[in-house]
Amino acid sequence: MLRIRQFFLICSGAHLPMLRRAPSELNKYAGIGATVFFTGLFAAISAGYALWTIFRQPWIALLFAIVWGLMIFNLDRYIVSSMKKRERFGQELWMATPRIILAVLIAVVISKPLELKIFDTEIQAELIIMEQQKFREQETKVSERYLTRSNELKARLAAVQQEMAVQAARRDTLQLLAQQEADGTGGSRVKNLGPIYKAKKADADSASATLAALAIRQKALREELAKVDSTVTGDIAGLQRGRLNGMASRLEALGRITAASQAIRWANWFIMLLFIAIETAPVFVKLISPRGPYDDLQDQHEFSFTMHRKEKKTILQMETEDRIAKKEAELGIRKGGESLGRQAGGGQTAFS
Repeated sequence: MLRIRQFFLICSGAHLPMLRRAPSELNKYAGIGATVFFTGLFAAISAGYALWTIFRQPWIALLFAIVWGLMIFNLDRYIVSSMKKRERFGQELWMATPRIILAVLIAVVISKPLELKIFDTEIQAELIIMEQQKFREQETKVSERYLTRSNELKARLAAVQQEMAVQAARRDTLQLLAQQEADGTGGSRVKNLGPIYKAKKADADSASATLAALAIRQKALREELAKVDSTVTGDIAGLQRGRLNGMASRLEALGRITAASQAIRWANWFIMLLFIAIETAPVFVKLISPRGPYDDLQDQHEFSFTMHRKEKKTILQMETEDRIAKKEAELGIRKGGESLGRQAGGGQTAFS
């Protein structure tokens, strides 16, 4: 148990030799260190799952999870250890604001992959719907590519069928007239196969031939329309039916089910707020905790270091000034001696 507490104290970023001089602060900083450690652990799990959904490679997901978890752990440890208790709460809050904002951003990043895992069942169901919608859109685009040609063939086929109906009615009428001319029930009222019958029979045969030509044309149009339909069917069958299972698709599915369900939307917010609370907990614990002996020892150590540095700086400055004064004195004496020597030399020359 003591080893676990020792590990959490290391995670808190506190100076352990100084912290041992304030035993009452051990539990507080052990709690802060535990929060920092579990935040890094959650970050590692979240990053590992996110990479697993992308690459489906265990070793890649594990390696990135370890690196990401250590980075978040080190960042949180630095954030907590860099916060110091001030004389006024307003100063502490102002200094903690950038750290709180950074902690919130980290919490949002950490929480999103875990939300995808928590709502995995609902996301899988929504992904199936999204896949079907995507397939329908692809099929619609393929059909639209051949829509103009298909409509043209259908219009021509409808015109041919209408003309065939008119031609069939004309043929039946001409055949009836020829038959009536042959049996004497109509026309000239003479039962024979004379020239009048032959003329009417020729008109009926011509109408039948025209109808047969229209039937051939109708068959060709139907075959061409069937080829277009077959091409559309083949292109649709050749579409790639890949599953939507990537990170972006899962995020989109989560957004859709969140927008559609108020219960899931509230659950999504609560999960995000939970991770924000976990991530910002070390900062707020350090912020709201009263000033303790460890903070006094830290201030005393920093003050001693500052005074020692000032003392060293002052001593160095004084020593430098003394050396400069000595140098200036030596130079002054030397210049004075040289001046006296020159004066003595000049007097001796004048005497001579």
